[in-house]
Formats: sequence, structure tokens, C-alpha cells
Amino acid sequence: MADLKLFRVMDGVATELPSTSMALERNLQTLIESNLESIFGVRFLASEYDTGKVHRGRIDSLGLDENGSPVILEYKRTTNETVINQGLFYLDWLMDHRGEFQILVDRRLGRETALAIDWSAPRLICVANDFTRYDEHAVRQIDRNVELVRYRDFGSELLAIELVTTTTTTADGSRRIPSASAEGPTRQGRDRTVAELLTQADENLRALYEAFEVFALSLGDDVVKNERKNYFAFRRLKNFACAEVHPQSRNLLVYLKLDPSTVEMRDGFIRDVSNIGHFGTGDVELRITNRETWGTVEALTRRAYEAN
Repeated sequence: MADLKLFRVMDGVATELPSTSMALERNLQTLIESNLESIFGVRFLASEYDTGKVHRGRIDSLGLDENGSPVILEYKRTTNETVINQGLFYLDWLMDHRGEFQILVDRRLGRETALAIDWSAPRLICVANDFTRYDEHAVRQIDRNVELVRYRDFGSELLAIELVTTTTTTADGSRRIPSASAEGPTRQGRDRTVAELLTQADENLRALYEAFEVFALSLGDDVVKNERKNYFAFRRLKNFACAEVHPQSRNLLVYLKLDPSTVEMRDGFIRDVSNIGHFGTGDVELRITNRETWGTVEALTRRAYEAN
């Protein structure tokens, strides 16, 4: 981001806009907290949250992302500040104080949201004007969900945000697609998770999902997959796609975060679900039953990735 240059073009003449690191004491934090959902897809909960007399700290920003995962944001104010270590310390505090966090969510966002918190993938987002290569290397060695985000201020109307590095974890530290012969009991009816439904799907449906996952993850090194109870979410800073599997109807449903007015609807394949309840995020639904429409699936998914 230090090399990012932005130009204003008028009458064929390009004029470079000067950039600054912005005063970080409160200005950037206040700006991000006021626009947390539009920038990161995170609902704001608290600023400068006191961790108590034992831990003696203050979490810069607390939030809950669109998949129900707790989010800690820490802002690097000086070049030598150990913001990553500090954030990891607060992540441990958060996991030890789930009840306190749930009460905060209940008070700010409601009981239903508080009961649906996903504790499997809490996130740490570190925001700074720049990171060293040692910061980036260290994050890649950490078995936690950590994102390094770099910013640059181009004046009162322009703010650039770049996801520098992201890491994510699963139960075994690797990407997982359940096999048809997976062992262990499965639940019935509405209690089944999306992973269990995928295990019970026929070969064609499993192949469709696997092809979609491989494509979505191949869009960039910044793509992260999160497994929720009812859907798989694919995100950069924000979700761009969510996927469900339905073994009985043999459908793969993909929800893309796109403006429905910019997409041509097709009966039985693409529809506007902005006013229809569904799991996950995204207002455009793709109902996929075979590979005949795969070119369109990839094109629209790429659009959603680039837009988010």
C-alpha cells in the first residue's frame, strides 16, 4: 500500500493525489467504527472495551461479523507497537469471557443474535498504515483467524483499504470436504448441519459443491471459507458468497452479494431473494443442479468477489 498511487484525471490530465497515514489516535478508529458494517461486514458493539482489573486492558473495537463470529479490531498507532501480540492476548480473554460478550451482544443486537454467536471462528483484525515483512510472516505461523489490514488516507473523501494477509483455521488445520463414507452418527431433519448434509448428498451434488469451493478459493489468496451450521461462507473482508446443499432436491444453492438489479434473472436458476428469508448473506440466489450453467456461475461469483 505504501506504493499505491491515486490520480485524479480531468481533461486527459492525471494529477497525483497526496496520501497520508492519518492521525491514528482516534480519527481512524472513529471513522471505522462509524462504518464498520460497510467496510468489514461487522456490526459494531463497543469501543475501548475494558477487560477488567486482572487483564488491565482495553480492546479498541468489538464487533460481530455477518456469520455471527466475534471480532476484535486493534489499531497500530506506532511502527514498533506489538499490535498482533496484543490482539492475540485479547482473543484469549474473549474466549474466557464468552458470557460477558454474549450479554453485550444481547444488549446491543438482541437475544436471538446473542444465542446464535459462532464461537468456532473468532477473528482478530489488525489495522495499520503499514506492516513489516516480519509481521506478515508471524501471522502465517499463528493458528488463529488473524487479518492484517493496511490503510491509506487520500484526503477527506478517499480512504484506501487493503487486506495484506489473512489466516484461518479449521479443526484439523486444513480445507475439509466430507467424504461419502465419513464415519459417525448424523442427525436428522432440521438439526443436520450443512457439513452433514454434504456427507449425505449424492455424487453429483457433492461434485458441484466441491467445484464451487475450489473455484471460490482460487479467486485470491485473501479468500477465507467459514463453515456455519447451515451454510458455507466465502469472504474477503466481507462475505461475497454463501453455499447450501440440499440432498433431497439435489440442489446446490449459492447466494451472492450482488445488487439484484444488475443481474438478469432466469426462472429456475437465478432469482432475487432480497425479500425472501434464507441462510447466509447475499441477495442473488443461484440454483445449481448441473454443470450446464457453470460459466455463468463462475462469472457472477467473480463479480461478487471483486465487489466485496
